[in-house]
Amino acid sequence: MTGPSTDPDQQVFHRHRNLLFSVAYRILGTAADAEDAVQDAWIKWSAADRSQVAEPKAYLTRIVSNVALARLRSARYQRETYVGPWLPEPILTTGDTAETVLDAESVSMAVLVVLETLSPLERAVFVLKEVFDFSHGEIAEALERSEAAVRQAAHRAREHVRARRPRFTADRSRQREVTERFFAATTGGDVNALMEVLSPDVTLWTDGGGKVRQAMRPVVGAPTVAAWFAATGTVTYQGIAPGDMKAELVEINGGPGMVFSGPDRVVATVTFDFGADGRITAVHNVANPDKLRAVAGGTTHAVAAR
Repeated sequence: MTGPSTDPDQQVFHRHRNLLFSVAYRILGTAADAEDAVQDAWIKWSAADRSQVAEPKAYLTRIVSNVALARLRSARYQRETYVGPWLPEPILTTGDTAETVLDAESVSMAVLVVLETLSPLERAVFVLKEVFDFSHGEIAEALERSEAAVRQAAHRAREHVRARRPRFTADRSRQREVTERFFAATTGGDVNALMEVLSPDVTLWTDGGGKVRQAMRPVVGAPTVAAWFAATGTVTYQGIAPGDMKAELVEINGGPGMVFSGPDRVVATVTFDFGADGRITAVHNVANPDKLRAVAGGTTHAVAAR
């Protein structure tokens, strides 16, 4: 399915498509797999006896949740054997109003990285309960589990995420300001200016997936991270000369970020975590070309999807 239609059943599906993608993406952490899950949901919806469907939204959410859960289980081994750090696939987003702050946080790189440490069931339950506000009973029906099992999974997931998620204390205007300063310092190769916006113990996570050369372990400390990014404008990167590299400020995964591009391709995205003082505490740098297709395609997703 590619777009709106005059067919009523297609119109119903299209009306809920953003919700379905939002659920699948948060469960899976990759835009490509989420799109495939939505397509599978469309096929199942097309084949179903829709005259018996009283609530299409709940029915479609049930389909896409189970499809995403099955895909996540099959992807676990691949992620365990991944070359270097595994980061979620970045997406371009919209929704920087106050009403969508919680939705933006739930799709941030930092939270998606934490969700990756949950079991598949815990992750699906957490997404449906904490992000989309489904009841335990609705989730139990959707995932074909007992309500008691769902409550236990929800409790474990909530405690796990609470203990590991970053403390989001810098407001969005401050995040934007610091990102702009980071952008200017990076494109200008100014190490001292970079040091001013980085926390002393900042950590840089790079994901090349074995496809492009990246750090195989986290890079820790403001001096090292600052030197890493200051070199962006002075050295050849992935075969692209400094003069041919372009950097752009965009919204990625619900927050301010950067896209680095060469003449013919996107080469990396950069997103940030911020501390209480507004300085950058973590940097997520995705350079695996397989994970840059959604950004390169220019498709923008809304973060608010309830």
